[in-house]
Amino acid sequence: MLVSEALAPRGLDAMRAAGFTVDVRTGLSHEELLEAVVGASALVIRSATQVTEEVLEAGRDLVVVGRAGIGLDNVDVAAATRLGVMVVNAPQSNVISAAEQAFALLMAQARNIPQADRDLKAGAWNRSRWEGVELHGKTLGIAGLGRVGVLVAQRALAFGMHLIAYDPFVSADRARQLGVTMVPTVEDLVRQADFVTVHLPKTPETMGLFSAELLAQAQPHLRIVNTARGGIIDEQALADALREGRIAGAALDVFAAEPTTESPLFDLPNVVVTPHLGASTAEAQDKAGQTIAEQVVLALRGEFVPYAVNLAAKEANSTVQPFLPIAERLGRLFTLLAGGAVDTLDIAYEGEIADYDCRVLTLAVLKGALGAVVDEPVSFVNAPQIAETRGLTVRETSSSASPDYRNLITLRGRLDGRDYHVAGTIFGKRATSRIVSILDHSVDVRPTGHYIVVSNSDAPGMIGKVATIVGDAGINIADMDVGITAEADAALMVLTCDAPIPPTVIDAIRATPGVIDAKAIDLA
Repeated sequence: MLVSEALAPRGLDAMRAAGFTVDVRTGLSHEELLEAVVGASALVIRSATQVTEEVLEAGRDLVVVGRAGIGLDNVDVAAATRLGVMVVNAPQSNVISAAEQAFALLMAQARNIPQADRDLKAGAWNRSRWEGVELHGKTLGIAGLGRVGVLVAQRALAFGMHLIAYDPFVSADRARQLGVTMVPTVEDLVRQADFVTVHLPKTPETMGLFSAELLAQAQPHLRIVNTARGGIIDEQALADALREGRIAGAALDVFAAEPTTESPLFDLPNVVVTPHLGASTAEAQDKAGQTIAEQVVLALRGEFVPYAVNLAAKEANSTVQPFLPIAERLGRLFTLLAGGAVDTLDIAYEGEIADYDCRVLTLAVLKGALGAVVDEPVSFVNAPQIAETRGLTVRETSSSASPDYRNLITLRGRLDGRDYHVAGTIFGKRATSRIVSILDHSVDVRPTGHYIVVSNSDAPGMIGKVATIVGDAGINIADMDVGITAEADAALMVLTCDAPIPPTVIDAIRATPGVIDAKAIDLA
């Protein structure tokens, strides 16, 4: 086992006790890693080591890559899957530490603890300057009610806070069980809350979510905490709002660029900052080391691995295996298209694949559907558990008859009185994936890229109006497909663009006469 970053002694001891040779070589350059990984059966990393396709190809004997932590931004999981290398992580190792860090910053911001500490040590006794506010009786807005968000909610209840949350992918029933009231939009969260704590995943949809426009809707006594991911809050917009007194304070553990020692927030007296310490506790590191040691040992012994995040090809039937990518993409497309949590997701398998065990495809659908919206990596193993936690019921049907395609995967669900639907298949000897239906409109779209999905009245000039808005924004349209449906008054167009779609473009399209709805969907 090659260990390329510092790991808790408990984890190293566990790997050695299992009978494996552990080679600890920290501080390797990329070139040195390419040499060191040759002959290794396992590579154990944290957040600094970049496990690229080149590294994976150099490690021809690799069975498993273990990430001692949650995030997998530094691992090319797709390449690992293609090369038959299992990727495992430790998804529960730091959730308590992350929740406690959020609450520590919440209290530090409310009572100005770092500022008062700094003043007193500098010889100033400024009791009146650093007067704070109580948490009791205040409204805490939780942006993202995932695993960490729930832990923060539990702690906030003990302080007598009123809890509201924004998470369109958590059911109201589940929230009520936690003592939380859901709000429909992040704007509602900001308007109503005295404190906001951010626990959202980093996605194209959440990047820059806390913008100048959103912060302008806040109450002047609002205080914001972010321990999730840098970039979800626009740091310059936040600094401007704080400097102008439009909000009261902020506390951040994460930043758009890391590591960093410069930010427009650092000079403001009503800001508390820490250098990404969410997982930096002895307990979290110990749990991460022990957990990843257990997972890697199980992988090398060929046993069931609970925290595997990808699926080796041998685990799926050869007929079903080519459908894994399109199944996962359909799941992601469905969730982003619906824009919220459906109570029931119906998955239909039609054609030849219906004669095989398609449970692994259902796991792929859930992985895609949940991975776009939760604050932790979703794997083939934990996807059913996360779905159950969020109150999602999954129903499968199979039919060997498929009137239009040799094989077809269809997803359906209902949210707020509206039906949502997507379908996909693969074509030819190269198993080329295609999305063939969206909202019951026939389309032919590659399941990758930056999309704009527009529902509109079937009237002349609609394509030109939408295309003009996109072009005027400086975005190139790489492809366009117009959906066909039996209903003459309904139309749908799917624009594939070369760049992510800003919210302002979507707002402009929605404001166009004849447009029913428009959504930006990132499958890149």
